[in-house]
Amino acid sequence: MIAPSLLAADFGNLQRDVEMINNSNADWHHIDIMDGVFVPNISYGIPVVKAIAKYATKPLDVHLMIVDPDRYIKTFAELGATNLSVHYEACTHLHRTLQAIKAEGMKAGVALNPHTNIMLLEDTIKDIDVVCMMSVNPGFGGQSFIENTYDKIRALKALIERKGAKTLIEIDGGVTDKNAKALKDAGADVLVAGSFIFNSKDPVKTIQELKDIAG
Repeated sequence: MIAPSLLAADFGNLQRDVEMINNSNADWHHIDIMDGVFVPNISYGIPVVKAIAKYATKPLDVHLMIVDPDRYIKTFAELGATNLSVHYEACTHLHRTLQAIKAEGMKAGVALNPHTNIMLLEDTIKDIDVVCMMSVNPGFGGQSFIENTYDKIRALKALIERKGAKTLIEIDGGVTDKNAKALKDAGADVLVAGSFIFNSKDPVKTIQELKDIAG
């Protein structure tokens, strides 16, 4: 699956870019929420997500890069999020947070920073619908892909299979036509791409090309 990251969209033409994704073969709208505390950047808040939700016809894949994400679980459910991913590193009681997300009717995701070992999810993997694996350091778009990601995907896939879980593996950061197939072959199910899609001359065609390559 392909999830274009709206962090790379043109905020002056957000409706246009959301509708472009609607009309493409993309699967999800990926929405990064940054608080300037957990990551050194601020993206957009509730009103912008509300505007995206108004026009989006595909599932909203919301990635919270914030401290104390529990405060906003209910809010994002009300905004219409389909998936809500919280960072492992930001959760004191991960199992409880996952249950709270599911209680609001959303799919529960856990995001991992590049340095975080996937074995830390061993006890909760069966409760996780999506693992959003950061293949760049979170906080900014357009960064270079971290090559160690492939080994992490393979290790995570092995854990999912060993535990009999149905968790999807999502890769976020530095995804291009150069690594899409290798990521899929390593075990990725969802590819998040921002700059690569929105900086291209024909984003709809680029989305289709990514799907074809990873196919």
